[in-house]
Amino acid sequence: MDRSVLAPLLLVEDSDEDVELIEWALKKLAITIPIVRCTDGEEALDYLYQRNRYSDPQKSPMPALILLDLQLVAVDGLEVLQEIKGDETLRMIPVIVWTSSDDEHDIDVSFKQGANSYILKPMSTQRLLAIVEMLNQYWFGVAILPENISLQSD
Repeated sequence: MDRSVLAPLLLVEDSDEDVELIEWALKKLAITIPIVRCTDGEEALDYLYQRNRYSDPQKSPMPALILLDLQLVAVDGLEVLQEIKGDETLRMIPVIVWTSSDDEHDIDVSFKQGANSYILKPMSTQRLLAIVEMLNQYWFGVAILPENISLQSD
């Protein structure tokens, strides 16, 4: 298995500030995981289904992991999660809900729809660094992720 080229982390986040904080944490921790950002649910689904501007699979590879905010415009995070986990191919991609919502309903629905984890956005930079390091160590160090996820039929 060739794991020398990492599939990207798909970050589905509409807040520029939150994205900047995640990028800062990755840089501070010297984590070099490639990141693709989608600013809303519709764009994320376009990326995952390789539609529109993401139609070239060489330029839009399937992600190894999805970090998904729930509060998105147009298509919200729960709808994106439901679509991903309802698709035969996409459901293999781990999805971490990354949100400011600690609402029990959001937590329950996220796990019922197949979320692999649910993390509250940290309120301090120290906590952010700790969480990003743990995510990196587990998902890109310990866990073995599916390789070569493709929408192409065999």
